[in-house]
Amino acid sequence: MMEAMRVRPAGADDVPAMMAIYNEVVATSTAIYSFKPSTLDERREWFCARSAGGWPVLAALRGDALVGYASFAEFRGAWPGYQHSVEHSVYVHADWRRQGVGSALVSALLPIAAEMDKHVMIGGIDAANHGSLRMHEWLGFQRVAHFREVGRKFGRWLDLVFVQRFIDSPGAARAG
Repeated sequence: MMEAMRVRPAGADDVPAMMAIYNEVVATSTAIYSFKPSTLDERREWFCARSAGGWPVLAALRGDALVGYASFAEFRGAWPGYQHSVEHSVYVHADWRRQGVGSALVSALLPIAAEMDKHVMIGGIDAANHGSLRMHEWLGFQRVAHFREVGRKFGRWLDLVFVQRFIDSPGAARAG
């Protein structure tokens, strides 16, 4: 019998496994519009920056194996008017896709965003990533923008879809 999946805060010891997942996604898909694999130092720097900024990084595990991870941070960070919006990312090991890992991770991010007084969670998804788009719609995200041919990878133009979900309710009161 397969062990149940659990989601927990990621730790520094998880970074090598997160890097392996990230690099596989870079090498084989258009989920990340990057061309080169990340180094362990780069991934550690990313993890430390997220942690130091107070942003969550979650790990999904089956047994002792890290099978996916997710995080969110500021949306368009330099602009304080966006302080109640966050942009998330979620990556799942190739062997564990379409088995509920991504939805479990994103679902676990939502109450954290609520505790941090966030209003909207945004995701940027390659338009050809139908699985991710369906998962996000199942989780209550709506497609709000479709940018045509804004990326290029593997010799072809790529469309980017923005999805969003309200953490609280549309029009909820906020200071500032």
